[in-house]
Amino acid sequence: MKKYLIIRLSSIGDIVLTTPVVRCLKEQGAPCRVHYLTRRAYKEVVAANPYSDRVITINDSVQEVLPELQNEHYDLIIDLHKNWRSMAVRRKLGIKSTSFSKLNIRKWLLVNCKIDRLPRVHIVDRYMQAVAHLGVTNDGRGLDYFIPPEIVVPMESLPLPHRQKYVAVVIGGRHNTKQLPAEKAIALCRGIKAPVVLLGGPEDAAQGHAIAATDPHHIFNACGKFSLSQSARLIEHALLVITNDTGLMHVAAAFNKKIISVWGNTVPEFGMYPYMPKHPDNFSIFEVKGLSCRPCSKIGFENCPRGHFKCMMEQEIDGMIAMANGVVKGK
Repeated sequence: MKKYLIIRLSSIGDIVLTTPVVRCLKEQGAPCRVHYLTRRAYKEVVAANPYSDRVITINDSVQEVLPELQNEHYDLIIDLHKNWRSMAVRRKLGIKSTSFSKLNIRKWLLVNCKIDRLPRVHIVDRYMQAVAHLGVTNDGRGLDYFIPPEIVVPMESLPLPHRQKYVAVVIGGRHNTKQLPAEKAIALCRGIKAPVVLLGGPEDAAQGHAIAATDPHHIFNACGKFSLSQSARLIEHALLVITNDTGLMHVAAAFNKKIISVWGNTVPEFGMYPYMPKHPDNFSIFEVKGLSCRPCSKIGFENCPRGHFKCMMEQEIDGMIAMANGVVKGK
């Protein structure tokens, strides 16, 4: 039986975006074993995936698990990260490997010269190219996110108005220039005609508290109060998810939720917008077009390099509210 090692070390959304490769590799062709190498901080993202036979984790260095990996005698390494750490694994194991095109030169041209030569291909389909030579093709079923059945969110942990229906608003993001500013998030939440649950990590708790404090009966701050899988459970049961370009956006796409996707300094053309091939009308993108400075990065910054932050400050909040209330009314 063939044995494959998939490498994607981070982060939440990027790992979720690899799940079609894991599923299709496992389901198509001859029986095989699929192992997944990631960082320990993200083990929860893949731990319950039934298409992965084993999850191997590192804290920082591949040296931590190198003897273990060598003893597995893999037939192929599928590198879906393609950074210096993943390439170190490939080099030290010394076996056949495959990867994908990161399009770094084309991304550089768009960021620095505003010359768009990027193909209109989602990163999921670029990931799939890494296994095409094995006869594996995209099954079109979208993303996966598996929550262990024992993971629940106790109803008593939510305010009474939020226990029946709510809109999830993801306020977090790895970089500030990908986050809707607090004043805009406050206006958005207060305009939604349904209870609002704010989602994010512990690092977003203070911001969430400030937003929720403006209307504590209407807005519940869940940032940092639940595990990743519990937050995923809250997304699974939301009427709608309004989210920055961040990991929980892809979790929402895995559940085929209605999504309002808010983009700041990054752009959907990078190929990492919500991937929902069976439900392409389930998401809407809000972005401020026509800015000569956007995109200013393929990732993000702590602060706007120009100081004006127009890509978020000029977002059409009223349009988001109208769309959200349309979904709420429809329910």
